[in-house]
Amino acid sequence: MKQSSTKQQIRLGDIAYARSGDKGSSANVGVIARAPQGFAFLRSYLSATRVEKFFKPLGVGKVIRYELANLGALNFLLPGVLAGGASRSLRTDAQGKTLGQAILEMKLTITKKDLARCKRSGP
Repeated sequence: MKQSSTKQQIRLGDIAYARSGDKGSSANVGVIARAPQGFAFLRSYLSATRVEKFFKPLGVGKVIRYELANLGALNFLLPGVLAGGASRSLRTDAQGKTLGQAILEMKLTITKKDLARCKRSGP
């Protein structure tokens, strides 16, 4: 097997940024590629099903994914993840501000070649 096709595990945060917030009892999490080439990888790898599985321990409902190609980003709606929302939930993060940081810890399997493409070029 060629070295460039060798797969490795990385954190999503190695190739993307994230932002999150509350929408009542639900939250939204935006994942933004660090490089334009990274968006193609995120689009194929980061499915609604994969995100739903990641947040399942928090009681999330069926996750919906929206593509924002012009921004190189994906936005995920996480129904019910806030257990009632800011005014009703006893969760430490009832407004979902840390969900963006949490998703950046998701482990991805990626080839070295794809990783090189997904990394930011320049300073």
